Amino acid sequence: MIIQTINRLESEVRSYVRSWPTVFTTASGHELRDEDGRSWIDFFAGAGVLNYGHNNPKLLETLLAHLTSGAVVHSLDQATATKEEFLETFEDVILKPRGMDYKVQFPGPTGTNAVEAALKLARKVTGRENVIGFTNAFHGMTLGSLGVTGNSMKRGGAGIGLAGSTSMPYDGYMGDDTDTIELLESMLGDDGSGLEDPAAIIVETIQAEGGINTASFEWLRRLQEVCRRHEALLIVDDIQVGCGRTGPFFSFEEAGIDPDIITLSKSLSGYGLPFAITLMKPERDVWEPGEHNGTFRGFTPAMATATATLNEYWTDDELTSEVARKALRVEDSLEHLARSHADLDAARRGRGLIQGLACRPGVAEKVARVAFENGLLVETSGAASEVVKLLPPLTISDEALSDGLELLEDAIDVVAEDAAPSLTRAGAAE
Repeated sequence: MIIQTINRLESEVRSYVRSWPTVFTTASGHELRDEDGRSWIDFFAGAGVLNYGHNNPKLLETLLAHLTSGAVVHSLDQATATKEEFLETFEDVILKPRGMDYKVQFPGPTGTNAVEAALKLARKVTGRENVIGFTNAFHGMTLGSLGVTGNSMKRGGAGIGLAGSTSMPYDGYMGDDTDTIELLESMLGDDGSGLEDPAAIIVETIQAEGGINTASFEWLRRLQEVCRRHEALLIVDDIQVGCGRTGPFFSFEEAGIDPDIITLSKSLSGYGLPFAITLMKPERDVWEPGEHNGTFRGFTPAMATATATLNEYWTDDELTSEVARKALRVEDSLEHLARSHADLDAARRGRGLIQGLACRPGVAEKVARVAFENGLLVETSGAASEVVKLLPPLTISDEALSDGLELLEDAIDVVAEDAAPSLTRAGAAE
């Protein structure tokens, strides 16, 4: 009955409810349950919002204490004890151990707020307008963020032309024989290319929504060099692949790069509460007071759980090591599936606990449907939804991880078996 109400009253823009047609009621850790008592292993994790699982009890205790203490809940950018504690903890646990020096901006509650602030700041710092993004990038749904997003369907939702940005090919976009950094450098150095020196270049180290496309560390280092030579700011969008998703807290740590601006959101609060920050080098902090603000930039419950998350999971390397170990299990499983299903053009992508299986068009969506029917939540990604995308909670148990991977293998086997007759007919026709 509830889902009928949702279908009747909620806008046609709704999406996930169409893929997973049930009414979820409770959740814990890696598990979601619906009103009929069915349960699912969650390899979606709120699109990366729930790195530490649903209703993490260690964080729930902090949230309940905060809400019942009489502490300020909404503060705009007034000073609160909760904000002070978060900033001090973020500096002590994340920035100082990594030798990083950044100012923190609270731009609003979501990732696209963080990206909008980053783009505006880069233009203000440099006095330039153009920002370079990449093919298959995804940075958010507001107009500035859409301008540096590659997906034509998402961009089309804007209803207007999206100016002030240029799209360039991501690492590997043009195949192994084309060096896309060399192409970018060549165009920036050519007065006849039509590509102006940008205010910034914004990049995801792994394009999560774009198809689990992964930039090599060398490519990222060379991209930074291009930015330095052309006096453009380097913005790393770590909203979906940060906060430990690849192992280290920041996804770019192993590449050894030093971004001018970093955006964080999704799992930053730890508990699934809306929270985002934009980090900038101190010399880039040229904002005038009140020049960029937002009503919910002082949502202190999220700051409280974020502080608890940092203290619980990031004061040592244990979680990073656990992610690396579990990532090998996922990698082995996906490599096995890729070898077993060459008929589906299957290939593994990603690193850490954001990995996926790219398949021929139409396959990934069928796999996700069968997986749902069998008790596993996975989504698809890529411009043509051609990749089965895995985002299990970082804290998932080994047993649940193995169970989920087995359910995924079962779903792919079912889809492959169903596809076999058509593949045979197609081969015969050729």
